[in-house]
Amino acid sequence: MRYEAVIGLEVHAQLLTKTKIFCTCSTAFGAPPNTNTCPVCLGFPGALPVLNREAAIMASKAALALGCKLNPVSIFARKNYFYPDLPKGYQISQFDRPLAEHGSITIGSNGSSKQVRIKRVHMEEDAGKSIHDGFADSSRYSYIDLNRSGTPLIEIVSEPDLHSPDETHDYLTRMKVILEYLEVCDGNMEEGSLRCDANVSVRLAGESKLGIKTELKNLNSFRFLKNALEYEISRQIQVLEEGGAVVQETRLWNTAEHRTVSMRSKEEAHDYRYFPEPDLPPLVIDNAWESEIRASMPELPDAKRARFISQYGLPEYDASVLTTSRALADFFEETVSLCQSAKAASNWIMGDLLRDLKEFNRTIGESPVRPRAIADLIRLIESGEISGKMGKDVFEAMFRERKSPQEVIAERGLKQITDLGTLERIIREIVAANAKTYEQYKSGKKAALGFFVGQVMKATQGQANPQLVNELLRKILDA
Repeated sequence: MRYEAVIGLEVHAQLLTKTKIFCTCSTAFGAPPNTNTCPVCLGFPGALPVLNREAAIMASKAALALGCKLNPVSIFARKNYFYPDLPKGYQISQFDRPLAEHGSITIGSNGSSKQVRIKRVHMEEDAGKSIHDGFADSSRYSYIDLNRSGTPLIEIVSEPDLHSPDETHDYLTRMKVILEYLEVCDGNMEEGSLRCDANVSVRLAGESKLGIKTELKNLNSFRFLKNALEYEISRQIQVLEEGGAVVQETRLWNTAEHRTVSMRSKEEAHDYRYFPEPDLPPLVIDNAWESEIRASMPELPDAKRARFISQYGLPEYDASVLTTSRALADFFEETVSLCQSAKAASNWIMGDLLRDLKEFNRTIGESPVRPRAIADLIRLIESGEISGKMGKDVFEAMFRERKSPQEVIAERGLKQITDLGTLERIIREIVAANAKTYEQYKSGKKAALGFFVGQVMKATQGQANPQLVNELLRKILDA
C-alpha cells in the first residue's frame, strides 16, 4: 500500500456499420484476406474519402450515452506514421477538435461508487491487420490483411481516474454494456471490435504528481487487461524500489510468458505531425440533429436498472444482473408480461437459466427455453399443479429437450397429488406402520414430523403437495 497506481484507458470500439467509414467496402468479419478493399481504403493516390453518415450517428449516440457534450464542429486530421498495415502512411482521425468531450461513467455499487471522467470521444479509421507466421528456414514471415483498413472506430479516452486492475475491469465492463445497449458495437474482443490501450504509472500514496507512464498496447480481453495491469504495476514498483527510473515507453503483454515486454519508446502527439485532413470538410452537428439522435436512443443500463427496482420491486442485485445486457433485460420483461410474477421470473432466469446457458456456452438469444415457457412453468408452480422442487426437474428437461413444461409434466407423470382423500389414506398407512415414531411425536418430539413428511413424499415419488401433506399430517397426528 506504499504505492498507488494511476491508470487511464484508451478504448477503441468498432462501429456496427455495414460499410467502412470513408468508402462503401463491407465491414463483414471473416471475408477472405484483402477482398473487402477499394482504392480509398487501400490508399491509392487521388482516391477521395466520404464520411459514412451512419458512422457519425453511431459515434454521436455513444458519446451522448457516455455523458459527453457533442462539439458543434469537429475536424478530421491526418495522423502520420509508417506501418506496413497502414497503406496511406497516415490514419484519418481527430485531434484537437474531437467529436465530443467531458463525459463520465459510474463504477462500483451505490455503497461505494465513483465517477470515472471521460476526456474525449473521437472518430477514426482502423488500420489493417498484420499476421505474423512462426519461424521457417530461420526467417519470419508476416502477412497483411487490409480488410479491416478503414473500418469505423471511436476512441474513448478516460482521465487517469482508475487506481486498480479491478476498477479498470469494472470501467471497461460498464462501457461495453452501454455500447451493446446502443447496438453501435458488438463488444467482441476476440474479433478485435473492442480493444484498449492502458496508460499506467505508479506514485507514492498521497502524492499528487503523476509518475512516468508506460502504455500497454492492444489488450483484447478482460483477462489480459487485468493480468497485464497487475504485472506492470508490480514491475514499476520494483524498478522504483531498486532505485531505478521508469522509462516512458509502449509495452506489449506477452501471453506465453505472462509479462509485459518493451515494444518502442512512447510517441508524443507532435511525433505524428497532425494536420487537418484536406479532403474532408468539418463535421457540423446542430441542435436539431442532436435532438434527433437523442430521441432514437434506447433506455440505458442505469436507467433500466432503476426502473426494474421501482417498477418490479426487485432487489438491487437482481436488477443489476438482469440489465447486464439488453437482450437479457428484454427476456426478463417479456417473461414478466406473461406471468405477472417479477421475483419468480427473476429467480428462474438468474438461477437455472443463466447457469445452464453458461454450462452449454450459449447466449440468451440462443436459449432453448423462451419467456413463454418460463412463464408457464411459474404459473404451474403457483397454481399447485407441480411443486417448486418438481419445477427444477421440469426445467432441466425443458432446457435439454426443448419441450414445454406441460409436455414434460405429461410425459413423466409429474403432476402434483392434491386429492385430500388420496393423501389422507397414504398418511394413515404410514403412521400405522411407524407406531414408535408416532409415540415419539405424541411425547413432544416434534422433529418426528419431518420423518413422516419424508415418508409421504417418498411414497408419492415427490408428487404430493407439500403444504397439504404438512396440514394433513398435523391434523392426523394431533388427533
